[in-house]
Amino acid sequence: MGSWRSRRGAAALAVVIAALVLVAGCAPRAQEPAAPGQPGPPEPKVLTIVTGTDIESLDVHVVTSSPSFSVLEHIFESLFYINPEGKIQPLLAESFTVEPEGNVYTIKLRRGISFTDGTPFDAEAVKLNFERVLNPENKAAFRNLINTVTDIRVVDSHTIQLVTEKPFGPMLTHLTHQGLAIISPAVLRQGPEAIARNPVGTGPFVFKEWRQGEYVSLVKNDNYWGDKAKLDEVVFKVVKEDGARLVEIEAGTADVAVRVPPTEATRLRASPNIVVDTTPGLRTIYVYFNVTKKPFDDVRVRQAFNYAVDKEAIVKNLLLGAARVSDAPIAPPVFGYSAQTPYRRDVEKARQLLKEAGYESGLRVVFHHPTGRYVQDARIADAIRAQLAEVGVTAELKTLEWAQYLDFIRKPLDQNEVQMALLGWGTVTMDADYGLHALFHSGQWAPSFNLGFYKNEQVDQLLAEARNVAEANRRLQLYAEAQKLIWEDAPWLFLHSEVQLTGIRKNVKGFVVHPTERLIARWADKE
Repeated sequence: MGSWRSRRGAAALAVVIAALVLVAGCAPRAQEPAAPGQPGPPEPKVLTIVTGTDIESLDVHVVTSSPSFSVLEHIFESLFYINPEGKIQPLLAESFTVEPEGNVYTIKLRRGISFTDGTPFDAEAVKLNFERVLNPENKAAFRNLINTVTDIRVVDSHTIQLVTEKPFGPMLTHLTHQGLAIISPAVLRQGPEAIARNPVGTGPFVFKEWRQGEYVSLVKNDNYWGDKAKLDEVVFKVVKEDGARLVEIEAGTADVAVRVPPTEATRLRASPNIVVDTTPGLRTIYVYFNVTKKPFDDVRVRQAFNYAVDKEAIVKNLLLGAARVSDAPIAPPVFGYSAQTPYRRDVEKARQLLKEAGYESGLRVVFHHPTGRYVQDARIADAIRAQLAEVGVTAELKTLEWAQYLDFIRKPLDQNEVQMALLGWGTVTMDADYGLHALFHSGQWAPSFNLGFYKNEQVDQLLAEARNVAEANRRLQLYAEAQKLIWEDAPWLFLHSEVQLTGIRKNVKGFVVHPTERLIARWADKE
């Protein structure tokens, strides 16, 4: 695995804490001074990654975004892993089998693994973690991944079974998700406050420090069960401005810079010390509408907004082609993707639809968006604002920092103030259940991920049935029918799928920019 490189093609890819403490015993050990006349110890290998946003929390079961998972996956591990080529591999697990009845899933776990606090990793640890995720009171962000599980059986110390009422097609892919990563039972038993300040997993790095809004630091786990990290420390440093991140990597004060603006990629590539890695992604960028409130309770308004916005121009002029105009709610590499006819810009049609909906004299809306999270997100929001103005829509832009943004947009219906908001979703399991059920099923209204409170009973039925079918072709058919209805209902302003541009210093080897947007340093080294 150490030979994987982020530049490999992936065409086949189908909580905020009040106080944070240093985890005892995880700081680097002091170096003994060299004897007179002898060479001193080597300098620690520290990899600095400049990111656009801070993490949400240190609790891997409550975070929701790729920047958070990029940090936490170095501490916590899931049972299985999707590699950059889209293949599912065992991680904490050894094997996965489906019993003949089709609704019992047997997972054999690796032996000889301990959490970094010394607690053994075993079937009871997995059971305790999954029970935490399944308990609605714990508000685990990705409970939806395993909410079909009705029983968790410990067969022996390193064998566990998950039982569902009906066959659950995406079970194995869901077990690759970091939202189901395994936390030390000793920490879990101390409660949520302990979990949020003392992240203990089985991973190749251990937590050192988090200064909110500044950086997160991790240090090498010398007792890691697998191949030991070559790096002594990894620092995820928050640098919100695109230009400032580029300055850091050009000056050598950072080793990796995320979300290189396409307009700067050519200049950065000219540097003899930097490569710009291009990684096809699984993330769809969109603007969702609160369909329960005016004006977006009218499908004609939602469709009008889709016709008013020139997605091709955004991709061409702001992203310089480093994106793909959406023709479905999910990206093409995802299992279950079904292409629809894109909403191409048609100003007259947009105006006519607004007129039919009773907004001939125009309308005013508030448009929320983050900054520093997605490629050119602030500029894209401004372009949408300008194009809507041409059809008589006045959109007031409101910008929030990422962690604040997530808290704001995920409020339940009776507290939610959002009319429309820019967001992205990466279907990291590469299965349409994750990209459609979580976002469009009415059972997933906020504070889960159906943030626009969309409901279509037929869509609900199709997505529910597709979860409980094992046969691939039938699942594809159901997802195609659901996407056709979603596309016509237009609960989103469908925009594009991102391509990731990442600046990496040439002396960095083995660093992985995963198509799921995770930044992985477990195999990285510095020359």
